[in-house]
Amino acid sequence: MRRFFLTLLLLAAFVLLGSGALALWWLNQPLKLPAASVDLSVEPGATPRSIARAVADTGTRVNPVLLYWWFRSSGQDRHMRAGSYELEQGLTPRSLLTVLVRGEEATRTVVLLEGWNIRQVRAALAKAEQLRQETSGLADDALMARLGRPGVPPEGRFFPDTYTYSKGSTDVALLQRALRAMDKKLEAAWAQRTPDLPLQTPEQALILASIVEKETGRANDRAEIAAVFANRLRIGMPLQTDPTVIYGLGAAYDGNLRKKDLQTDTPWNTYTRNGLPPTPISMPGKAALLAAVQPASSQSLYFVSRGDGSSHFSRSLDEHNRAVDKYQRSGGP
Repeated sequence: MRRFFLTLLLLAAFVLLGSGALALWWLNQPLKLPAASVDLSVEPGATPRSIARAVADTGTRVNPVLLYWWFRSSGQDRHMRAGSYELEQGLTPRSLLTVLVRGEEATRTVVLLEGWNIRQVRAALAKAEQLRQETSGLADDALMARLGRPGVPPEGRFFPDTYTYSKGSTDVALLQRALRAMDKKLEAAWAQRTPDLPLQTPEQALILASIVEKETGRANDRAEIAAVFANRLRIGMPLQTDPTVIYGLGAAYDGNLRKKDLQTDTPWNTYTRNGLPPTPISMPGKAALLAAVQPASSQSLYFVSRGDGSSHFSRSLDEHNRAVDKYQRSGGP
């Protein structure tokens, strides 16, 4: 009889060991996905059982009961996070739980470039992969109202950067992030402004920075370009900068700026109107914001492109005209 019970105990031990080895093997076996990658959405408040079922509902060949018991037995079932996930080939039940606990959501990125205008920003967001569109069809003023800034022009109000977002996020959420980022960058730059700056408000700094952004061909010239515009503002001299004219032309600009364009009055034509234009003309980056509030110590009133991305700066009109003859009318140095 004693030998019989010992035999039963040994058999039970072997069964347990076998079950444990089988469970360990299963936990480390890649899940059989129906495609190279599968989207999994975990809603807030989802239970371990519903998450296991959601995994199976993607077409993944897995027993949802086994998956549920793995979640429960791991002791981490209460730490699984809601979100949009992308399951990829090679994922195992063990690594799936790690992904869900860490909240490693599937993400995408969209790049908003320095110097872009609002039309380019909205076009980029419209093409962004799996970014849910909630502002398409809205006019610019309606867009800003949706973002909680009614009456604020959208131009230049979003900080250029690379933004990461979860699949299924909205363009509204991303624009709000970019809007807050520009608020912070502008506030920080304005706090560092030089005492004699001919600007009265952060908004004016944003406008000037947007012009500096469009006029800069080489990073080292930013502060000097900002100084030219600051010097002109101090003496009431027109800014006479082509990018503002081009912005004012809007869709009518065909890539060729003509003399008649410089003479066609718009609110943004700094040849026909003194002072800063009414709004920014592009999204300035951090360097342009700082240049606008910390212009170089310079008496230059003019600059002209050398044709290599850099600019030649002049204090007088005569010197400027000679530089134009040298670098543009003669075809270069």
